[in-house]
Amino acid sequence: MSAISFARGVPAPECLPIEELADCARVALERDGTRILLYGPGGGYGPLREWIAQRHGVEPGRVVLTNGSLQGFVFLAEHLVRPGTRVLVEAPTYDRPLKILARLGAEVVALPMDDEGLVPDALEAALGDGDAPAFLYTIATFQNPSGRTMSEERRRRVVEIARERSLLVLEDDPYGLVRYEGTAPPLLFDLDRAAGGEGEHVAYASSFSKTIAPGVRVGYFVLPAALASQIEALAVSTYISPPFLTQATVHEFLRRGDFEPNLARVNGLLAARRDAMLEALERHLPPDASWTRPEGGYFVWVDLPSGPDATKLLPLAEEAGVTFVPGTDFFPGGRGGERSLRLAFSFVSPDEIGAGVERLAGLLTSPAATAL
Repeated sequence: MSAISFARGVPAPECLPIEELADCARVALERDGTRILLYGPGGGYGPLREWIAQRHGVEPGRVVLTNGSLQGFVFLAEHLVRPGTRVLVEAPTYDRPLKILARLGAEVVALPMDDEGLVPDALEAALGDGDAPAFLYTIATFQNPSGRTMSEERRRRVVEIARERSLLVLEDDPYGLVRYEGTAPPLLFDLDRAAGGEGEHVAYASSFSKTIAPGVRVGYFVLPAALASQIEALAVSTYISPPFLTQATVHEFLRRGDFEPNLARVNGLLAARRDAMLEALERHLPPDASWTRPEGGYFVWVDLPSGPDATKLLPLAEEAGVTFVPGTDFFPGGRGGERSLRLAFSFVSPDEIGAGVERLAGLLTSPAATAL
């Protein structure tokens, strides 16, 4: 029996535009090889910074290219956080930033969510209790791990609060373009800019990992100008020079118009997997189970009120040939999500999704699981 993994939040191999990227790398080298094979500015490949800047309506100097968006999070956190510094996050939230913040000694304050995303009243309460936080970290669209999307009304309120309280919001948006249905709400970044000024209260992060390929390791931040200069200096002190070859390859992919057709192809492939996941959950899980129904992204969040502790269930699931990530991984200190699990549908085939959910559902009623 082959293992079926719902733990891997990565695109299926058939989503990768291998031949197109190979040609883009060749063209980039032939056109600009003497520049992209040498050291260069810490903010990244100039033409790509300009493309991103134009897309977001800012000056190129506010764009910093990074080795995936998580590296940018590391730079920002190392710059702003000291032991005891408060940082606000959603509960649940992406586990990697939690680990980074724990390493830095941050006081991580978890704010509750519901199906409309972050609860603004909880944000206001947290801002009134204790020292001012370094920033609020939010994945507002197709959140990892829950798949939830913050409603437009709440986005407007969060930006309003940020402007009133001089709060920096980090909007992490790796999944926003991976949409299968519905209408995209406005970015918090755009709402902040529309409210006046230069958009100093929302920093925006994204990457090409989900829309082109994770292996190119090209992410980016759009930051207030002063902060962008500071983060670029930190990048230079860390690795001297960015990987210009991959950044130039991504720029060529964008320049020749491959991005939108590739995105449509990827979204079609992943929509079929999302649909297979939701259908299998409806067919197999017990009546008291509930789960999110995302319009895009990679993940579904499942709550099993009468089920066993997910961390104890995981070894049994692995023996049965199916894996997931326990909900506790996505809460500070593992305090929360004990009977929840994240299921990633992006990597496995629709047939494997159906078989994997059936295995998992059968395990829930097994004597071994009920004894936990």
